[in-house]
Amino acid sequence: MVKKIILTVLTAIVSFQVYSQKEFDPMESSSFFDRVYVGGNFSLEFGDFTFVDVSPLAGYMITNMFSAGVGVTYRYISFRDFDFDTSIYGGRVFARHNLGQQFFLYTEYENLRNELFFADGSVREWVPGFFVGGGLFQSIGGGRMGFVATALYNFAYDQIRSPYNSPWVFRVGFTL
Repeated sequence: MVKKIILTVLTAIVSFQVYSQKEFDPMESSSFFDRVYVGGNFSLEFGDFTFVDVSPLAGYMITNMFSAGVGVTYRYISFRDFDFDTSIYGGRVFARHNLGQQFFLYTEYENLRNELFFADGSVREWVPGFFVGGGLFQSIGGGRMGFVATALYNFAYDQIRSPYNSPWVFRVGFTL
């Protein structure tokens, strides 16, 4: 009896997973909004060091496998022990090519207004970034909503001016 219940539950789970794998095809619909997706990254850290990052994005499915979009970034950084705080802000454009349902190639041009500090003061400059890499999309519930993880290399990385610690940038976010 227990084996029949376990088999029934497993069959139901497998059936649900197969159903949830149905891929949304934005090209079947002529509606603009069926092809639009939104997402981004959001980070918080509080304490002696405060870091807030809000980076929403909006994309458009041009074909089943290719999309492009825009995004904005705002970061607030504060060090309580040094009585220091700054804001970094700017925008980006990106392109994404899906390699099936989970993996994708990604490229992005970003331009951030960063505050650079020198012995005789500080200055604000626009700092470009040109990222190339790829990532993983993990669907939640079989739809277009899911978690996104990317690994990117910044070909325009400048050790002095860049707001990143390394030319390698790793991001985790969400897409709706």
